[in-house]
Amino acid sequence: MPELNHITIRSGNMDIVLNISTVLYVLMKKNYAEIHTFSGKCYKTRVTLNELEKTLGDSFLKVSRGCLVAVMAIHDITKVIELTNGEFLPYSVRNRSAIVTQFQTKQKLIISRFSEGSIPEEEDAYRAYYRCFDDLPVAFADIEMVFNDERRAVDWIFRYGNQALAFLEKVTLDQLIGSTFSSLFPDMDDKWLRAYEQAALYGATLEVIDYSPEIDTYLRVICFPTFRGHCGCILSDVSQIHYLRTSTDSSEAMIRYFGKLLERNQGASEKGKKMPHTDAKFV
Repeated sequence: MPELNHITIRSGNMDIVLNISTVLYVLMKKNYAEIHTFSGKCYKTRVTLNELEKTLGDSFLKVSRGCLVAVMAIHDITKVIELTNGEFLPYSVRNRSAIVTQFQTKQKLIISRFSEGSIPEEEDAYRAYYRCFDDLPVAFADIEMVFNDERRAVDWIFRYGNQALAFLEKVTLDQLIGSTFSSLFPDMDDKWLRAYEQAALYGATLEVIDYSPEIDTYLRVICFPTFRGHCGCILSDVSQIHYLRTSTDSSEAMIRYFGKLLERNQGASEKGKKMPHTDAKFV
């Protein structure tokens, strides 16, 4: 049977169509299922976990009697399940070995499909595909995620970059293309990996503002999915960004923009401290 891309649920008095790729996890609360999405929304619907498990398919992992988690949303499994968005979920620790095995098997299958489709194979093909970015005045890269034996993203390869990227990274374009980040910067800080994982594996579009010790620069990075297992990155040196205030509306827009950044950071911090409550017994 063909794999479903969407599911339709009844939430409140409305029929909601959800893209399966946007679902992070499902938690059972008595006779209801709470479907949590990457955007932070939660949809409550009257359905059993078994029904949802069949509908959502092999890209989800049952980690307890009352919890389903998207395989590609899992960053690590330790005493809790750490998601790529920074949340933590409890699970049946007694069954950790079996759950980890299932997770690795499912993730391996998903990642093996990355080679399917129209991903360029040679450097010339990447350059032809992104030709319009060559003279872009801002840095742009297409990066391919690198996975270890446990199928965790541990690095990335620069498959395409423009001259502005080389200037920002302080290396030549010839050195950059085809190289892993860690080979260029042996003391790499892997804090960018989580955002790139979410974009490449989960289809998220994210904005990250942080310090890059490798190039001693504060960066603003917008990352988004391109090819399967890849993500595109638009990078800016924050010290070089000039905001033009043209009206009172632009001032209001800036207030809303930075206010939302603070709200997101505070929300992520709180989610990291609190694990979702569920009526399901974790045994």
